[in-house]
Amino acid sequence: MGKRYYCDYCDRSFQDNMHNRKKHLYGVQHHRSKKAWFDHFRDTAAILYDEQTKKPCRKFLQTGQCVFGNNCRFSHMSETDMENLRMQIEDERRSREDPEHRVSPERSIEEWLTKMEKKRAALKSGSVLKDEDEEDEANQPENDIPPHFLTIPDLPPSLLPPPHGGWKIKARIEWG
Repeated sequence: MGKRYYCDYCDRSFQDNMHNRKKHLYGVQHHRSKKAWFDHFRDTAAILYDEQTKKPCRKFLQTGQCVFGNNCRFSHMSETDMENLRMQIEDERRSREDPEHRVSPERSIEEWLTKMEKKRAALKSGSVLKDEDEEDEANQPENDIPPHFLTIPDLPPSLLPPPHGGWKIKARIEWG
């Protein structure tokens, strides 16, 4: 069957040869998918600036729909949407400048990693780990994951805490 090329942006695969890959990478669908992917990571100030420079889409204002969707060269944002973006930008600016309003994690990642390394070393040596961290353990949640990890959207399943009660294990029966 030969090698296949998988495009992460478009979520599709095809036979990998120079002609097919070049045709795909220069195609309209690939460019739109790639733009949509990188638009997820755009700064709110950049989004606001782009939307302010565009004229409003007449079709979208009249009917609430536009056949061009995200590819429309006109703005689909209402004044309330623009105002919400402005408030979000102001909140981000304030949180960067004002240390009181900044959300500080209870523990840093470095502290968590050193604590886990101490636990691992204690388990390997067979000794019992006793220090000032014992009182911290009483205050920590059951999964012992830094809380700022859980605020990350679309966290990979390998980094999510196990469900309450642990993972369900299915018994396998092997026939000899």
